[in-house]
Amino acid sequence: MRKIASHIRRFCAEETGPTTVEYAVMLALVVAVAIVAVAAVGLATKDSFDEFNSEFDGAVGGG
Repeated sequence: MRKIASHIRRFCAEETGPTTVEYAVMLALVVAVAIVAVAAVGLATKDSFDEFNSEFDGAVGGG
């Protein structure tokens, strides 16, 4: 029983577990922000190309 209590105390005092979890949460947040940023840039680029395409079609007499 003392050996188990000793292991539990050592595990609770150890900081590598929580640090790893904190890094995983930070990484997940960074990935989420990167995905949102790439999606926003992609949408803005699509809108820009669509606008150019409609103006070009109007200039050359397309449908």
